[in-house]
Amino acid sequence: MGKYRKILVSLDGSESGHNALVQSFALARDEKCWLLAATVVPGIDGDLELVGLGDVRAAMRKPGEAILAGAQALAETARIPLKTVLEEGEAWERIAHLADDQRCDLIVMGRRGLRRLERVMMGSVTARVIGHTDRDVLVVPQGTRLSWKRILVAVDGSVTSIAGADHAINVAASYGGELFALSVVDLPDEAFADAPKIADQLLEKAQRYVAAVKAKADAAGVPCTVATLEGPVHEVVTRIAREREAGLIVTGSHGRTGLRRLLMGSVAEKVIGYAPCPVLVVKG
Repeated sequence: MGKYRKILVSLDGSESGHNALVQSFALARDEKCWLLAATVVPGIDGDLELVGLGDVRAAMRKPGEAILAGAQALAETARIPLKTVLEEGEAWERIAHLADDQRCDLIVMGRRGLRRLERVMMGSVTARVIGHTDRDVLVVPQGTRLSWKRILVAVDGSVTSIAGADHAINVAASYGGELFALSVVDLPDEAFADAPKIADQLLEKAQRYVAAVKAKADAAGVPCTVATLEGPVHEVVTRIAREREAGLIVTGSHGRTGLRRLLMGSVAEKVIGYAPCPVLVVKG
């Protein structure tokens, strides 16, 4: 694929963060790129010259240093070159800034076990990073494994979804995977009865969206199956991902959206919150 030259993986000492690191090793091998692991500890406001404050700072840095030491040991065992960085401050802000400063192409983050969306995403570091970076973000749920064999891409005709589909085709072509292009029409049941023409028009548009993806996939020699379905988008996408045993979901998203806009129920965040496999958010 060759799109990612430097990958930043965010570690917080959790099992999901550990899994994100392990999956980033495989990605680094496949992409033949640089890997950077970062941990963020709380910052300290005040004069470091004050008696005792330096000791407090050192104590607060110790857990982060231990996390990075463990990551380094794991990388050495896996024979993966790894650079580590310990940052201080607000976690999401430092991760987004570090990705810019180090010119990373991709940010890899873990996601804890499947819970209600409000507890998984709202206010989380992952959500804030996605909302404030223009880098692609790979979110790896706890206990899942990244695989290129079956890739699900959701399209809605937007510029960002087209970018996501193009990237999904590129990934599938590079690693011999197969693609499933899905477009979902989300309308209340009464809309199909009260305004059947509008519903039919939306379904026709959805069919055109997936047909365009299939045409590009065919041209790239990528096996591609398409479908248009009805229902809440995130529910349909994650259900199909389970049924198809997808190893990766690809979705498009705007660049720096800002937290308020990000957490207003966007489809991408709901897909991430409920996905049974890693989700790659491609920034348009």
